[in-house]
Amino acid sequence: MTDEGSSIDPTTPSIARVYDYLLGGKDNYAVDREIGDVFKRDLPGSVAIAFANRAALIRAIAQIATTTDVRQFVDLGSGLPTADNVHQVAQRHAPESRVVYVDTDPQVLVHGRALLEQNDRTRVVMADVRNPADVRTHPGTLELIDFDRPVAVVLSAVLHHVNDDEDPAGIVRHWRDHVPCGSYFFVSHFRSGDNPETEEAERTLQRTFGRGRWRTDAEIAALLEGLDILEPGIVPAPLWRPDTADSLWSDGGERELTVWERLIVAALARKP
Repeated sequence: MTDEGSSIDPTTPSIARVYDYLLGGKDNYAVDREIGDVFKRDLPGSVAIAFANRAALIRAIAQIATTTDVRQFVDLGSGLPTADNVHQVAQRHAPESRVVYVDTDPQVLVHGRALLEQNDRTRVVMADVRNPADVRTHPGTLELIDFDRPVAVVLSAVLHHVNDDEDPAGIVRHWRDHVPCGSYFFVSHFRSGDNPETEEAERTLQRTFGRGRWRTDAEIAALLEGLDILEPGIVPAPLWRPDTADSLWSDGGERELTVWERLIVAALARKP
């Protein structure tokens, strides 16, 4: 993982930049595009995972901002900015919302510094999500987040990059134990499909980054132990509270999800 003072390394692939490339962004290098092209070329349709995940995240932030009193968000493993970031969605519905982005990629920090010039209710913290105490007590976090009030903890497409021996359940448990009742947790996660697509995608991530763990619905639910998982539960991301204008229903009837759309699930949970 990268320290806060480290420089950007354009010769080593970055998970954040690969996601950026798959989403159509421009903040990536040839080494990132090479990995992204493996998914595009060898695993056709897999790019739908990135878009399905992003759309579910946008819907979840909008739901929290419009249906609860939570006005502070901690986005763990936030990645590079793209369209409709957490602070943009939250502040569109509740302008007083405060957002802390957390990532280890120094390029995220570069973008974050530019972001700070435009938005004083947003911070970017360079820290490792696998060390939640460091994230929670970071001066940049404490500058915006009042942990005596409910918080929305965002774990969008990050826990599947935490291997089992790195204790992903412990990460969630730390946050659960250090935020007040009434806090929310949004999680999206690669889901085991018991099919060749799942196995090949998992092998590609492990081969490239040394991490990438697909989990079953039961394993994902276990990560949220002690939290109330809200309706509709742990479901494929396109089916998590879809908008009425969602393309799934644009033809007047529900279409069948692709195998790729079923490989990313989303869930919203609340600390009772």
